[in-house]
Amino acid sequence: MSLLEVKGLTKRFGETEVLKGIDYTQERGEVVSIIGSSGGGKTTFLRCLNFLERADAGTVQIGDDCRFDAEKKYSEKEMRSFRLRFGMVFQSFHLFPQYTVLENVRMPLWLRVDETLKQTLRGRELRAKREEAKAECRTKAEELLAEVGLSEKKNAYPCELSGGQCQRVAIARALALSPDILCFDEPTSALDPELTGEVLRVIRALKEQGRTMIVVTHEMGFARRVSDRVVFMANGGIEEMGTPEEVFDRPKSPLTRAFLSASLEEDFKA
Repeated sequence: MSLLEVKGLTKRFGETEVLKGIDYTQERGEVVSIIGSSGGGKTTFLRCLNFLERADAGTVQIGDDCRFDAEKKYSEKEMRSFRLRFGMVFQSFHLFPQYTVLENVRMPLWLRVDETLKQTLRGRELRAKREEAKAECRTKAEELLAEVGLSEKKNAYPCELSGGQCQRVAIARALALSPDILCFDEPTSALDPELTGEVLRVIRALKEQGRTMIVVTHEMGFARRVSDRVVFMANGGIEEMGTPEEVFDRPKSPLTRAFLSASLEEDFKA
């Protein structure tokens, strides 16, 4: 069974149908890049997958124990449990400026642990366990910062970091809750070429660890070199999907060919 299975995913904003009944599957450990022109539905698809937007129709199955059906009603607690299966990295970082790098990564860990402790313990036992848990969360956050190469910046604030460093902190934070699938929405679009390289190196390292990832990207070279599969989206649907060689070297769809031709022209001008 696939780790992720999507059937008939549909999303409307007013009268505009942005996603038109998408079917999609992904295996554990697979890296999929989603490419396409602006307005094709890439980001909306990603946001519906990780439940930042609620789809109007369709189902999302994660493993064999988690199934979302757009026709059913769910409590906020249930929706939160769905979201925890995904880690999300945004193009604009979304770090908390008032907290250090370490606290930005530690916070999601601590909030989840503390909520669980409050449900099961009381009084002196709760206080003692919370202190122990705080230390464990700090250690885990430090390990994640080491994984993205930012141990020396753990006491810095986001305003003291480069854009590439901020994005690496965001990646560490997304990893904190051990998600099944890590999602990236144009993770390098706000960065210059040098900083883009350091973020893409981290993503490549995550691939080598066997992480399951979905990457919405405009970096065609990255999509070709790192992806197991490439999805080209257009007009709210999946126009073409295949290996990097199939999509980039032997595209079947005229829309895919036109998009790739335009992308190559932009790269040449740059």
